[in-house]
Amino acid sequence: VQLQASGGGLVQAGGSLRLSCAASGRTFSMGWFRQAPGKEREFVAGIGWMGTNTYYANSVEGRFTISRDNAKNTVYLQMNSLKPEDTANYYCASSKLLVVLTTPNNYDYWGQGTLVTVSS
Repeated sequence: VQLQASGGGLVQAGGSLRLSCAASGRTFSMGWFRQAPGKEREFVAGIGWMGTNTYYANSVEGRFTISRDNAKNTVYLQMNSLKPEDTANYYCASSKLLVVLTTPNNYDYWGQGTLVTVSS
């Protein structure tokens, strides 16, 4: 499975961005993670195979929405009300499992990061 993330950029605080992750190959549960300089990679959001089960980190709950279009084999992360602390490289990941998990070790394939920078 190969994953291609896109959609990052520079945005002012309060603004919005939508990240996309296009996959080649069969995917099951998918997730978005982020990593800021000097910090560990952290879970942001995850979605199950059917798209009905979603899970969010507390820090983004109510502001970010994860979705998927299985016909296009693409997962999205809509990010609203962005804050400077959301600045990070964002990575999409694919798991061989059907359930949504929050630890990076449970994901088998990773895309390259896409940088999100939120200015104050």
